[in-house]
Amino acid sequence: MKTNPGRFFEDYRLGETIRHATPRTVTTGDVALYTALYGPRFAVQSSDAFARALGYPQSPLDDLLTFHVVFGKTVPDISLNALANLGYAEGGFRRPVYPGETLSTVSEVIGLKESSNRQTGVVYVRSTGSDANGETVLSYCRWVLVKKRDPEATITQEHVPTFAKVVSPADLAGALPPLDAGAYDVDLAGSPHRFGDYVVGEKIDHVDGMTVEEAEHQIATRLFQNTAKVHFDAFATKDTRFGRRLIYGGHVISLARALSFNGLANAFALAGINAGRHVAPLFAGDTVYAWSEVLETADLPNRSDVGLLRLRTVATKNQPCGNHPGKVGDGYDPSVILDLDYWAFMPR
Repeated sequence: MKTNPGRFFEDYRLGETIRHATPRTVTTGDVALYTALYGPRFAVQSSDAFARALGYPQSPLDDLLTFHVVFGKTVPDISLNALANLGYAEGGFRRPVYPGETLSTVSEVIGLKESSNRQTGVVYVRSTGSDANGETVLSYCRWVLVKKRDPEATITQEHVPTFAKVVSPADLAGALPPLDAGAYDVDLAGSPHRFGDYVVGEKIDHVDGMTVEEAEHQIATRLFQNTAKVHFDAFATKDTRFGRRLIYGGHVISLARALSFNGLANAFALAGINAGRHVAPLFAGDTVYAWSEVLETADLPNRSDVGLLRLRTVATKNQPCGNHPGKVGDGYDPSVILDLDYWAFMPR
């Protein structure tokens, strides 16, 4: 066969390394389209002048644009036949990425666990995105539920990895160049609230909602060269559990991040992903809302310019977040679609 039907669960081997096609040079065109799709307003990524005043050479890419491009490379080899992307852990944004850089991805299979029904299995991978010089820009772990080609196939290698609950702030301190926090203009940034203004336990309703249209979520997923069938093939998905195309989970993450500007405008860069879960699917026509909780604050060694906020951002569909919907007993409020725990940089 010259075409690629995608891997099934029994095709993976513990410890194998997968070098993904195709390297992707990101440009200001990608930045413009990303902005049109999600509407992020963080000043550092929006203005070269603002970024240069702080000490950047120019505006870096939105960190989630980097994430999606790196993630998209993995899909043909990891999740083309996936039923669901289940979670994330141990993510680190290692350095800013600027327009003109070329990104590529390598993944290592770090875990395999067959489902009790023998129809599917969970594949755990650690993916690393690098620039053209081989420098790491992003690494993260994720796990996906993948179909078996043959339910009777015997799985001889199984292992469920353990992950750190929280990425150490010390491991993230070098992710940004030294910045001039005194040059950070809060008026231009859109909020007066800096690192010291946030307290553990504080909850922020981001107020705004954004309705997702069919065309835009498919354009977004194609932008990242994510080829997962569940996002595109309406004919194939009509016979699935939901009977329609699913919106890429990363699309929800970017929507929630963009919405979080209202309340977290100065959380200008992502540092790490501690944990993440796609709780429920999102479909075209649904409206996304979000709220965040401050879980922790952290000083960084040898840095007086920025601190880290550990944030939990929860996204919902068709439910404003004034009452902060989240976990209910062992489950979640029916409106919740995303629960993401991450570190963000904020100026002091």
